[in-house]
Amino acid sequence: MSLLRIPYETEGFPAGTVANGSDELSVTWDDVLWAAVTVGRPSRHYVFQHGDASAYEALFRWSLLRMALEQSSIAAYRLRRTSAARTLDPTEKGAVNYFLGMTFCKLFAAKLLETPWLLHLDVFRPQMNPVLTGRSRPDLIGVQTGTGQWHGFECKGRVSQPGATAKSKAKDQALRLVSVNGTPCTLHVGAITYYRNDVLQFYWCDPAPRERNGIDVRIAANAWRHYYAPVVHLIHDADRRGAMQREAGVFVAVEGLDLEVSIHPAVAELLVNEQWAAAQRVAMDAASDFAGAGYQPDGLWVKTGESWRRRSEDSVLLEG
Repeated sequence: MSLLRIPYETEGFPAGTVANGSDELSVTWDDVLWAAVTVGRPSRHYVFQHGDASAYEALFRWSLLRMALEQSSIAAYRLRRTSAARTLDPTEKGAVNYFLGMTFCKLFAAKLLETPWLLHLDVFRPQMNPVLTGRSRPDLIGVQTGTGQWHGFECKGRVSQPGATAKSKAKDQALRLVSVNGTPCTLHVGAITYYRNDVLQFYWCDPAPRERNGIDVRIAANAWRHYYAPVVHLIHDADRRGAMQREAGVFVAVEGLDLEVSIHPAVAELLVNEQWAAAQRVAMDAASDFAGAGYQPDGLWVKTGESWRRRSEDSVLLEG
């Protein structure tokens, strides 16, 4: 499969994490779609207990990505903004850019920080509503594979290259997250996804911590349902008999979007039985085994078809 290359800039990260400076991240469409569907946040209707709603949430996220980004040809290696995305009104552009900001923050955290496990702070709103009001807070928290360290991420999406003010705001909001379950966060990352001449770019920084009043998040056992539920219910709904092939895995084609999804058998039964925390623990321990079998570190697998590597205008993905 051809690789996409995303230009990025890193600033202020401590030694031993990510090298500061400019570089390019090589990824596939499979990686991008996986990141989009596993940014652990409540469904737009907050009804994960209902399978259909969760399945539609997965389709919504993938369809939004297909509308917003494309390769100009199979041989191209840049992600570009589509003509459809350019013609959205300002409110629509804001919503799309915010979603892209979270998706690519998740992707970079997984690839370069070994931190694929991200949850949106809105997951914790019922227990922390007075603290989480307003916008002066980070968007995501993530736990690093192997070390168990927690990091905070403020994710922004913009049409154009960010200036000093935008970077400063991202840094300040990232710093508001102080600890998770009482343990201080190691990194407080401000991340911005943007376009330069319609080519997707990424910037992130880890500002030096300073003393201030911040947020402590407490992780409940069922919090990981927001991470897994869209894919789990999409697969489960595709098999109306409810019987998943847990020994060999199950691969479900997503009609109209030219992609397939799967769950590794090591976590499939736990997820179907809504044992979210147990599945996350198993996946944390088995990440290297999953990678060897072609899965992402959480045990999920997304595989895109050939049409994703062509311009949107050359592909008919959504059937009327």
